[in-house]
Amino acid sequence: MMLHIIARGKIGRSPEAELVDRYMKRVTWPTRITELPDTGGKLPPPAATPFVTVLLDEKGKQLSSMEFAETLGRWRDNGVRECRLMIGAADGFGDEERAQADLLIAFGRMTWPHMVARAMLAEQLWRATSILANHPYHREG
Repeated sequence: MMLHIIARGKIGRSPEAELVDRYMKRVTWPTRITELPDTGGKLPPPAATPFVTVLLDEKGKQLSSMEFAETLGRWRDNGVRECRLMIGAADGFGDEERAQADLLIAFGRMTWPHMVARAMLAEQLWRATSILANHPYHREG
């Protein structure tokens, strides 16, 4: 299953971009990152069908790393070909976008800058795929 981060805004050359690159290179699943302008800009067509859409949203569920990994594993095992992980602009997502998503997730109740959220998401994708591969990176306890 392809893990496709679609984010509003440009991360450029920054410490956060280095973190994103570091973690995404470790993910053994196919990955893709698409940057869209802060406003407007069309979503790219899905690379494959069926696909699921996950929004990073303050109103989302707060999943543990194990729960996130289990969700990705279940989708993969059920034949989902692409998981689109969306990071919104400063104003986040509207009700219509939330209603169309398959899952809303939040990294806690705090608001995070989109560059930091992207680095956190990349790390969680590495952690989730390592959990599913029984790699010792993740430790419970």
